Amino acid sequence: MLAAASWAARLKAGLARTREVLNTDVGELLARRKIDESLFEELESAMLLADCGVEATRSLVDELRRRARSGRIDDGAALKSAFKAVLLERLRPLEGRLEFAAHRPCVIMVAGVNGAGKTTSIGKLAKWLQGQGASVLLAAGDTFRAAAREQLAAWGERNGVPVIGQQGGDPGAVVFDAIGAARARGADVLIADTAGRLATQLHLMEEIRKVKRVIAKALPGAPHEILLVLDAGTGQNAIAQVRAFDEALGLSGLLLTKLDGSARGGVVLGIAHAREGRPGAKPIPLLFVGVGEGIDDLRPFSAAEFVEALVD
Repeated sequence: MLAAASWAARLKAGLARTREVLNTDVGELLARRKIDESLFEELESAMLLADCGVEATRSLVDELRRRARSGRIDDGAALKSAFKAVLLERLRPLEGRLEFAAHRPCVIMVAGVNGAGKTTSIGKLAKWLQGQGASVLLAAGDTFRAAAREQLAAWGERNGVPVIGQQGGDPGAVVFDAIGAARARGADVLIADTAGRLATQLHLMEEIRKVKRVIAKALPGAPHEILLVLDAGTGQNAIAQVRAFDEALGLSGLLLTKLDGSARGGVVLGIAHAREGRPGAKPIPLLFVGVGEGIDDLRPFSAAEFVEALVD
């Protein structure tokens, strides 16, 4: 497992593109001693360049305006401190824990568009769960993509985790069999892969709903977690994915992958607003972030760590 200092450095490196915007463009703005409306307008533009999203940016900048008008911000240093504090306030509600010990087996259904890093993230998640003392089984429910089963099997071999799958066939049947195997073997956690699909492919979205129904039939109360894997390089398109999959499945958590230096890390601020407009709806927890291809490169999301990696 990566040491804390090593993880902090890798997270900063993974957010390099966004850091450059926030610490150069925004940093220069925050260094100005005069706090006026033109500064807030320029700050808004810089945050949009960092891919923070329109709703999230306006909300954050409006809060800074409010604090400035109340007299709590009177120079650039105070504004920078307030900027980091408001960022932390916005991101802290995204923190959450994967509660897998309440059910046995705990069935985790994983979704995502093709290319988001879904199967790789499942392999890393399995490794993390093993580190928490859990026994894990994988279900190769992506029966549509060529070599998906083989890719998952490779991750299973690396982790020493059994993989239940079929060559082709119905994804619901694969997951149904895997639940039976997990119960028979006394596994703590079953992670079910599903076929990648675009949020606009309505017929495929209906198929993933069917997989969810099959899981519930095989084990009442399951799936216990429904996770969506997001590619940090897709920027604001990730927000549209969150909303579409949440509407179709009712997401319980998110995994953000590919924080590799070119990622648009500001999208995390937009994720906090993904359920905006739904009365009483809480943000979907961002459970994990991934910074590379290594098996240990997936870690639980910490708002404080993320803000420190974003803004000096």
